Amino acid sequence: MARISGVHLPENKRIEYGLTYVFGIGLERSRRILNKAKINFDTRVRNLTDAEVAAIQKYVSEYKVEGDLRKEIMLDIKRLQEIGSYRGLRHKKGLPVRGQRTKTNARTRKGPRKAGAAITLKKKVSKK
Repeated sequence: MARISGVHLPENKRIEYGLTYVFGIGLERSRRILNKAKINFDTRVRNLTDAEVAAIQKYVSEYKVEGDLRKEIMLDIKRLQEIGSYRGLRHKKGLPVRGQRTKTNARTRKGPRKAGAAITLKKKVSKK
């Protein structure tokens, strides 16, 4: 089982797609790493030799990935919140940050609709 930057890569996938399971590596970066390491994109993760895994690990270490990248992103968001920027306030409130509309949509960021949104009218039943 190939383990790169603390992530177990899926055995049955091609290596170019398997590398994208590492946070911070997309398809383009994955292909760039494999070109540098001179590894065929069609190779399955289970068929990699130890030398190939070591070569991939060497080139992956040139980039900021996984824990370091997550930490940097969290610090960037925290900095925006501390300086009171518009983006920081949107992060704090849990609203879309990049100018999307919120009158409709934005359910992913805002969460499920509130129960109080629907006004229910209770009819009084009068007895004779």
